[in-house]
Amino acid sequence: MKIGVIDYGMGNLFSVEQALKRLDVRVIVSSDIEQLEAADAYVLPGVGAFPDAMKRLEETGLIDFIKTTKKPLLGICLGMQLMFEESDEVSQTKGLGIFKGRIQRFTDVTRIPHMGWNELKLNQTPAWLNKEDLPQERHVYFVHSYYASGIDDMELIASADYEHVQVPGIVAKDNYTGMQFHPEKSGPFGVYLLTAWTQGVKEGVC
Repeated sequence: MKIGVIDYGMGNLFSVEQALKRLDVRVIVSSDIEQLEAADAYVLPGVGAFPDAMKRLEETGLIDFIKTTKKPLLGICLGMQLMFEESDEVSQTKGLGIFKGRIQRFTDVTRIPHMGWNELKLNQTPAWLNKEDLPQERHVYFVHSYYASGIDDMELIASADYEHVQVPGIVAKDNYTGMQFHPEKSGPFGVYLLTAWTQGVKEGVC
């Protein structure tokens, strides 16, 4: 199986690439659509500001490619946020509009960013997660100052509580999945989630 890591100049590509390679899948890191089309599924990583990322996606001609693909696509951190309708970060900016909701800054919390380990609580179990073998330890690693709000509850897979703010941790719709945290930095449970998603790709359930 081949996973295409979408390179638009704003992702922690190396750690994502290495995490996927440890799962014994082939990895393509590219911004070239022809090369990416050879992959079975995609990962959209992201580190940085939302407006800069959308500008880079537009410049590389990847917006329509991401919005129209029928293959499984996993957005990580900023990559997940880009799939929502709009963001308030820096300036109001339209996103890819795959998921309903907006990206807003944390307010009324004692510390920004939300950084460190936090427990994921499952709201529902998608087809690529086996409810029977889910680990009891479900902490993952977050680093973000903005989060998705006003989302469709039917698309919320898991969330984390940060000072009484419900932070969407995993969202899913059709062939799209988003993880606000960094699974590649989230220890055994992060490995479990990436493994389950890639296995879901193989089985055609993502």
